[in-house]
Amino acid sequence: MRGYSLEQDLRLLINNPKYSDLEILCEDEEKLYGCRAILAARSDVFDGLLYNGMKESYENKISLPTINYFAMEIILEYTYTGLIKEESITKDNIIETWYAADYFQLLELQDFIIETFKNTLENECVEDYLPELLSKAVKTMPLTEDNIFLNLLIDAVAAIPLNTIEFDRLSIAAFQYFLSFTHEKERLFATPEYEVFRYGAILAAKQVSNNAYNALLIRLPTLEEIENPVHKIEKIENNYIADHRKVTKELEPLIKFIDLKLIRTQILAEFIEPLGIIPIEAVLSVYRHKALLNSSDLNDIRGRPYYGFNESNFSWDESACGSNLIVEHNKKVVHASKTLNFKGQSVIAKVALENKNISSIFEWDVIIEKNCQYAWVGVCSTENFNCESWAGKQPTGWVLGSSGICYTSNDRSYYCPSFGDGTKITVHLDMNKRTCAFTINGIRYPEVAVWNNLPSKLYPVASLCYPGRLRIQYHQKT
Repeated sequence: MRGYSLEQDLRLLINNPKYSDLEILCEDEEKLYGCRAILAARSDVFDGLLYNGMKESYENKISLPTINYFAMEIILEYTYTGLIKEESITKDNIIETWYAADYFQLLELQDFIIETFKNTLENECVEDYLPELLSKAVKTMPLTEDNIFLNLLIDAVAAIPLNTIEFDRLSIAAFQYFLSFTHEKERLFATPEYEVFRYGAILAAKQVSNNAYNALLIRLPTLEEIENPVHKIEKIENNYIADHRKVTKELEPLIKFIDLKLIRTQILAEFIEPLGIIPIEAVLSVYRHKALLNSSDLNDIRGRPYYGFNESNFSWDESACGSNLIVEHNKKVVHASKTLNFKGQSVIAKVALENKNISSIFEWDVIIEKNCQYAWVGVCSTENFNCESWAGKQPTGWVLGSSGICYTSNDRSYYCPSFGDGTKITVHLDMNKRTCAFTINGIRYPEVAVWNNLPSKLYPVASLCYPGRLRIQYHQKT
């Protein structure tokens, strides 16, 4: 029945010819119906379009050729009711909906889309379609640095190693914008610069011809293939590339956003320079720069290394958790049931930490929201690890307790003053040196001296008992 819910009554008006006095023509001549008074009252842009004294003020039609039917349908729902269901925003319409919300200056709808996208990034596996979203966004949206949605999308794609993205998923226009957006910026980034060059060169060749594409696939191995002795890379004497000049021209707008100085000299000399697809002056400039600095290749990644994972990876694993521990709050928080007494049980995080030639340093935070008799934070190897026991008792667990003492195999060593409720612990794991250090409430302590040969693959771990409550999160550097 009508008259009981304003929202439900207003929904009757959405795209309803009976109660409408305006036809809205979208892309591909798709048509919707709207009420001009409601639209003008809810959006200054609609007001300007419909009551401007021009022909639109008198006609019952308006054309919006840059907005598609599905996005316009969401705009109508929001302008009539002020509400949108989160499930209405999908990967198939989020770009167009954001563009439409921006076009009509519906700021609250934009905020809603941002929050929906953030929740999706945190709770779903989105790597399967993020490159496609970026390609669509670059084609659809105004490309401004203050575009909040575009910034989120760029950061999400930057968290994916480029060598895991197929070459038909990211358009060359999107890749160029992605490079320009991250070039010489302090943004988190997952891909070494050689892999950035490799992806750009092969993508450029793909625009030219299949022969050029296949030639560069052979001549530009991945960084893993170069550095892993298991892979034998055969030297190719003939570096001729089909459509050489066309590839060079296609690559030219990308090169200015690729920092060749971040690529190791040996790789530059053996794999890139012989191709002849970048100006020789650019190569000589890199050699000169490194010679004058008298430095080796200390850093090979732009911005701040992403370490091969992102915030969504840092969550507790319910399948690797003690039977009396409870994981909740999007798997970020673990707490102990009343039946769990002193010494407690353990929970492991989902993210595997190992040296894969992306970075060797991993950092994350654990916050003690509620302390227990002792809480422990550190790392473990899953080999022979028992979550029904506390990590410091086990030979494959290395943890710092809230007593300020480090434990492994029940061996102990004093590390720092004790800490309790509200403490923020940052774990610094160096997989190159196989060492671990901690920062407690902003005070950085040295590496744990007796932990000097940790295994090659580790996981974040915590141990607690009742009434302990711990939160894990990605460590954001200031």
